[in-house]
Amino acid sequence: MEQLDEQQKRRKFEQFFILTFPKVKAFAWKVLGSKDDAEDVAQDVFVKLWDCPEIWENQDTWNGYIYTMVRNAIYDFLKHKSIEENYQEQLAAKERPLTEPDFQSQLYADEIALLVELALDNMPEQRRKIFVMSRKQGLSNQEIADTLDLSVRTVEHHIYLALQQLKKIILIAFFSYFA
Repeated sequence: MEQLDEQQKRRKFEQFFILTFPKVKAFAWKVLGSKDDAEDVAQDVFVKLWDCPEIWENQDTWNGYIYTMVRNAIYDFLKHKSIEENYQEQLAAKERPLTEPDFQSQLYADEIALLVELALDNMPEQRRKIFVMSRKQGLSNQEIADTLDLSVRTVEHHIYLALQQLKKIILIAFFSYFA
């Protein structure tokens, strides 16, 4: 007897499915704009409906209740999709290579470069000239000494003092950035 009831239930649901699935899918497609997404939403709705025979057995309640279910399923689908996209964006941002600086890092680097330039401008003339020849022009200490008619030791001392001054400025900027 119970086997017969189960068969009748299946047949009735099958008829209900054949009549209403295309409408449900079309409605979801119209809202979502994607045939595949509409199919997924419609299938989810019918899986839920299988467990609620009181809805699909009474033809008078089909339309109102089913379209409310579809609307809610679409809402849930879009909400889930939005959460998934946000997660994917966050994951992509974390996987971005370290060589690709973000806006704040680039701004920080620009500020440091500006501070270094200001520090260089405020150095004594001889120290600045030696440092620029060493670091920007790539000359060796011996070449700088020969060009400026100085001892190599004097050139080394000026470079040391310039680097000390720049380290102080960079440390101050570092601590103010992370404070």
